[in-house]
Amino acid sequence: MRVVLQRVSQAQVSVDGEQTGAIGQGVLLLLGVSGEDTEQTADRMVDKICRLRIFPDENGKTNLSLGDVGGEILVVSQFTLYADCKKGNRPGFVKAGPPDMAERLYEYVVERCRLYADKVEHGIFGADMKVSLVNDGPFTLTLDSEELLGK
Repeated sequence: MRVVLQRVSQAQVSVDGEQTGAIGQGVLLLLGVSGEDTEQTADRMVDKICRLRIFPDENGKTNLSLGDVGGEILVVSQFTLYADCKKGNRPGFVKAGPPDMAERLYEYVVERCRLYADKVEHGIFGADMKVSLVNDGPFTLTLDSEELLGK
């Protein structure tokens, strides 16, 4: 599982001109699922993400978690995080999870996020989405379950 996390002051996602999700202060998660991921992988990733101290405290130090600031979460599926660009000029996506399995885990991640935030919004799996955001900082992190789980 790969995640690009962006701390945002606002973010939204739309499909065919219709907004499907929008948040204020919180995190935008661009989520890629591999063929090896499981619910246990998702649990560990979401727990880590939501406990990260990435929000500023009263002294401006990144010392507060999503829950500490009452932050919101926007989850957007992005299989292209598993692009293999080693050969040629056309990315390959063989490491991305099969659509049925990836969609199931994507939905699982959305539900798991609800344990940490009162407002969790999301895009539509597999759709052509338009994402807009105001990156707060800017503050962007990448997380990979292989590194997190020591694989």
